[in-house]
Amino acid sequence: MKIYTKTGDKGFTSLIGGTRVPKHHIRIESYGTVDELNSYIGLIGDQDIDAHDKEVLKQIQDRLFTIGSSLAADPERSRMIIPDLHMSDVEMLETEMDTMNESLPALKHFILPGGSNVISFCHIARCVCRRAERITVQLAEESTVDEKVNIYLNRLSDYLFTLARKIANANKIAENQWIPRVQKIEKKY
Repeated sequence: MKIYTKTGDKGFTSLIGGTRVPKHHIRIESYGTVDELNSYIGLIGDQDIDAHDKEVLKQIQDRLFTIGSSLAADPERSRMIIPDLHMSDVEMLETEMDTMNESLPALKHFILPGGSNVISFCHIARCVCRRAERITVQLAEESTVDEKVNIYLNRLSDYLFTLARKIANANKIAENQWIPRVQKIEKKY
């Protein structure tokens, strides 16, 4: 199988089902952003982190491929059988967050991204996940999107935030708390 096909040279690509759309189409943007997110999840998994977290991240990557396939399919024309996303996938993320939160200090401040490379990678992935969610919510306003996709992406961004906190805690890295500076405003009469 050739990697290059030359079929996209004029700025169009095909959805699953054969529909040709411009490469800037919101459906392309949605699954492209999910693909970007999946790459960052892989980057986090390549770091020196807990084996259990690596396994969970592999499961997340699998689910993101399912989501990408769903988003890449023309809901009107595709006849391809695509794996389903299930509410149990969302519940797995919730269970993981509940378990991580048991050993974390109470969250009393906003957290600035940073602390180590892997913590920063988690925050970058969280931001990309939020962007993917925003795009798929917009896509759902004009086309068919499985509602579980947006729920999963919403929960995944929370999971990535919690994972960043867990990694900081496990490595005794102080959270980078945002404490707003209050500036006095002098009144001039």
